[in-house]
Amino acid sequence: MQTATQTMKEVTQGKWNKRPLIISGPCSAETEEQLLATAQRLANTGKVDMLRAGIWKPRTKPGLFEGIGAKGLPWLQQAKKLTGLPTTVEVATGKQVEDALTFEVDVLWIGARTTVNPFSVQEVADALRGVDVPVLIKNPINPDLELWSGAVERVARAGVKQIGLIHRGFSSYGNTEYRNAPMWHLAIEMKRRNPEMMIINDPSHICGRRDILLEVAQKAIDLDFDGLMIESHVDPDNAWSDAKQQVTPERLAEMLDAIIWRKEDVNSEEYHAALEKLRQQINHLDDELMQIIGQRMKIAEKIGEYKKNNNITILQTNRWNSILERAFLKGDKLGLSKEFITKYFDAVHMESINHQNKVMNS
Repeated sequence: MQTATQTMKEVTQGKWNKRPLIISGPCSAETEEQLLATAQRLANTGKVDMLRAGIWKPRTKPGLFEGIGAKGLPWLQQAKKLTGLPTTVEVATGKQVEDALTFEVDVLWIGARTTVNPFSVQEVADALRGVDVPVLIKNPINPDLELWSGAVERVARAGVKQIGLIHRGFSSYGNTEYRNAPMWHLAIEMKRRNPEMMIINDPSHICGRRDILLEVAQKAIDLDFDGLMIESHVDPDNAWSDAKQQVTPERLAEMLDAIIWRKEDVNSEEYHAALEKLRQQINHLDDELMQIIGQRMKIAEKIGEYKKNNNITILQTNRWNSILERAFLKGDKLGLSKEFITKYFDAVHMESINHQNKVMNS
């Protein structure tokens, strides 16, 4: 005879394998009434696969609401019974893992503030030994892929078979547009390293405000992310934490309807032939670019010889500013963003400096 627990495990497994996977719920469980109402309205949309709620909330500064604590776990358990949605919460300690599993939380996730600390990740991993539960791992706050990869490895070594990734953006000095800069290239690299591992996007923590959630969610889907985690609240403006980034369940449903859901491939010979032709053109252009950059470095080495013979410093700030200004003007006419030009020329400049440094110190 099949037990209720076995049935829920099968539901969770089915949702875990679903694409796109949609996880939603309040940033924080505040009261039983608030959590149950949010859960029921999310379930009524028919668009949410798993229910999330913050039980323990690590905050940047003391004095802020840090979560209702373990007393909120029975509320989450009741929400699952009410809606049939598998539940997921963030855990940061071994005790939190034990408490969450005691109240039959179906999926756990490790937060950004925990991923950044290998000691904390190891404590969570140790508590997961012998436990058959899926685990999602958020990227660390700082842009460090090795920490993110290290957290994955620690959890995998604990015997956890089902591991997924959550991209929630990175803390970046000078960033003004987002709460956490997406730094898409880092998430793409993590996906490249783990091609079989699920990766979902968390627009709520990237944006920090609801008006650009749809834009970021669409970009994630365009980049072949496997799903979204978006915070939802019955009364977002009066939420006890992260009020500006939460949306009502009904607004969430509207956003999900507005997203263009892409597919990774299509069974069309014409499409594949056309794409292959264009990719071959890109390969040829990449080869030419590499040749040109190689020639540039040889010229940089000759400049290094002149600087060495005349005791001149490698870095010439005025010259570098002039190169960037010229590049910005040309790049704009070619449809290249200032951000790309800056990153590209910074990389070329550092390589040029390295070549000149070898010459000057040989």
